[in-house]
Amino acid sequence: MHLVARETLPEPNSHAGSLLMCDCFLSSAVFSVMMPRDTSLLTHLLLLLLLQLLLPLALSLLHPPRPQPVHLPTLVPHSPTPLLRSRFSAQAHLDLTTRCNSSCFHRGEQEAPQEQLTEKLAFETLYSDGSRTLTTIYGADGRFNIQGDNFLLDYPFSTAVRISTGCTGVLVSQQHVLTAAHCVHDGRDYVKGARKLRVGFIIPPSVNGTKAGLTSAKKPLVRWVRVRRTRVPKGWIQGPQEVSMDFDYALLELRWPHRRPFMRLSVAPSSDDLAGKRIHFSGFDSDRSGELVYRFCPVEEESSDLIYQHCDARPGASGSGVYGRVWDNTLERWERKVIGIFSGHQWLEIDGENRDYNVAVRITPLKFAQICYWVHGNRLDCVQD
Repeated sequence: MHLVARETLPEPNSHAGSLLMCDCFLSSAVFSVMMPRDTSLLTHLLLLLLLQLLLPLALSLLHPPRPQPVHLPTLVPHSPTPLLRSRFSAQAHLDLTTRCNSSCFHRGEQEAPQEQLTEKLAFETLYSDGSRTLTTIYGADGRFNIQGDNFLLDYPFSTAVRISTGCTGVLVSQQHVLTAAHCVHDGRDYVKGARKLRVGFIIPPSVNGTKAGLTSAKKPLVRWVRVRRTRVPKGWIQGPQEVSMDFDYALLELRWPHRRPFMRLSVAPSSDDLAGKRIHFSGFDSDRSGELVYRFCPVEEESSDLIYQHCDARPGASGSGVYGRVWDNTLERWERKVIGIFSGHQWLEIDGENRDYNVAVRITPLKFAQICYWVHGNRLDCVQD
């Protein structure tokens, strides 16, 4: 019995005081109580065991666990729709009782978030004069403000520029900006300000005095550059309304070349050939004045000329360069390339049901050739790379 106790106990100079040896400590303590042994060793073992038991509790009191912050989405409502006045004939129930079975209990787990937003979170508003309105929810706002020098001046966010008429554009060469045609022309005439059109380049606050690496409360400044020439396709000018959106793009030529990276153009592939089947774009949405806003979302429907999706956007984002990760056969890797231009909204009838989509103009082979010719002025240079 004495020999067994010696084999179970750790040597005084060993590291057997770990959690893996706690069972040995317990058995050793039992043997030591039954058989007289060195009391200093027993005290040492008991102290180690007590420390192992109390240390986690002490640490939990000093550093209580902090749950991960919950992301609260911002809902995007449609404009309220008027409803008929209520008759105000119902009686108030002061004690509500309902029944719920197993399928009812797990119903929330089976419903898609988008279904909950559109069907369950739509709401009525009753006004003091007895009138009512219905507000439906378009979705949760999935936009991100791009802040800090490390992001504003980094690719691909650095390719987004402002247009002086209130829109967004994307740098597609060292001297050219692609934007939406309706930002400079309404289909019948050029808009006010198009004669002295300018393109704005974002300058982060740190470039204007804030120490690098620190986040400034000031909004980024804008350096404006005059536009030398503007090109708009004839399909947009005086075209039929049902066709004109297909040609809602324009190319602006700057007076001087810029020094920022630009994003290359590509013929828009099928969404199945995009990495993640997603599109991305950054723009200057009017509800976030002075801020560059980034978003991404899956492609939901496609036509030969348009890309239908539900990326959250506001006025001001029009003209943003819609890009995706396209496989480059030469580089043998996925590359970000502009495949469309964000235009606006369109109601699309599918299976007898009208659906509201955000729409981007798709860069087709013919549009790619036209834009490339505007940029290079040499048809031989206009090949899909």
